[in-house]
Amino acid sequence: MLIDLDEVKKTGFVDTEVDPSLDLENEIQRLKKEKNAVLLAHYYQENEIQDIADYIGDSLGLAQEAQKTEADIILFAGVHFMAETAKILNPNKKVLIPDLKAGCSLADSCPPEAFALFKAKHPDHIVISYINCTADIKALTDIICTSSNAVRIVESLPKDQPIIFAPDKNLGAYINKKTGRNMLLWNGACMVHEIFSLEKITKLKVHHPEAKIIAHPECEGPILDIADFIGSTTALLNYTATDSAKEYIVVTETGILHQMQKKSPHKTFIPAPPNNNCACNDCPHMKLNTLEKIYLALKYEQPEIDVPEPVRSQALKPLLRMLELSK
Repeated sequence: MLIDLDEVKKTGFVDTEVDPSLDLENEIQRLKKEKNAVLLAHYYQENEIQDIADYIGDSLGLAQEAQKTEADIILFAGVHFMAETAKILNPNKKVLIPDLKAGCSLADSCPPEAFALFKAKHPDHIVISYINCTADIKALTDIICTSSNAVRIVESLPKDQPIIFAPDKNLGAYINKKTGRNMLLWNGACMVHEIFSLEKITKLKVHHPEAKIIAHPECEGPILDIADFIGSTTALLNYTATDSAKEYIVVTETGILHQMQKKSPHKTFIPAPPNNNCACNDCPHMKLNTLEKIYLALKYEQPEIDVPEPVRSQALKPLLRMLELSK
């Protein structure tokens, strides 16, 4: 079957029917082996995707894994900027994503043209960008960070060095508080981490007085103020695996609860409630990926991610610096 690339770009994925009798997990494993492909998945993917991935991690771990893989094809079950990062690190490998429309509200909150103007107004500042940004923003950046290493990277710089931090204002404010800095913050945020309700979490705590509140630093300040532990997605997972508590109110995207439950089946994990009437706090972009789309992406090797070389080479420098500082 020939795939119309214009149609792939229009729909965001290979839009063809999958035989319902297919064992998708077996077919995906077969295609991975046949094509020397690796499936990298973020913690926020659906459980069934996490369970067949070759590697599951947060943004830092996924970047590290993408850097060292020997696969010919990298299939990224995550969002667009993550697949871009893999392509930046592997210009000669084919990088696929199950759905091109799996974007990121945080990355979208920092348009490159506007950010370039913002940066130009502060020529004495160096730019630290959270990895959750587009390749174009990475190309305008001096150092990339993740929530795992952001504090360490900021503290590695002279205290009198002016810094622009982008695109997440909540993570930036948390780092300012932790380090005593006064970084200039771009006004961006993640829709999932801004949706949590302080009032509802407080009420939930009343009903679960022994539960510890654990939160991702992309959350707003008042949420972080009541948290017992703040950390990256991986840090939250590791904390629940080693901490003595039996119950946790988890203030981040619900996908991580699957790994928490697998690591600590005897513990209870309660997703923090959002400030709307929905009972969930899922990332709608992450959840665009499905087993069917992963199968089709591997079968037809589409949609493929490309990063123009001038952008890629510029974005590579701060990304490599981040990876070096993260060792």
